[in-house]
Amino acid sequence: MSSSGQGAEVRLTIPADGAYVAVPRSVVGNLAARNNFTVDAIDDLRIAIDEACSLLLPQATDGVLECVFAIQPPLMTVTTSATVPNGWKPDTGSFGWTVLAALVETVEAETIEGRLTITVTASALTPEDA
Repeated sequence: MSSSGQGAEVRLTIPADGAYVAVPRSVVGNLAARNNFTVDAIDDLRIAIDEACSLLLPQATDGVLECVFAIQPPLMTVTTSATVPNGWKPDTGSFGWTVLAALVETVEAETIEGRLTITVTASALTPEDA
């Protein structure tokens, strides 16, 4: 959330190289902490973003990975995208996808004009608050 109390959006572009995955992981952790996510929810989001990036990195044909962090309290939506080979889609039956889906409220993959986007949504609300 911005200092004005409104929702906020942060955009990040990194090289599609595993050495840089720590950057979006750090950003999501910082943003989640600033928006009242629990310690466990922050850890889950970090792991989820790591999984989303790991799915896209080997397929990023232009060598770039983009992340957009959108905060509308109590929700955070993170969109990770890359240009991928024609017809490539993540294996939604894989262990990585299963881990990703277990860590967040929703996860979706969509390809538009050769760009695959993985979108995850998480909530700062605990089950007791919901």
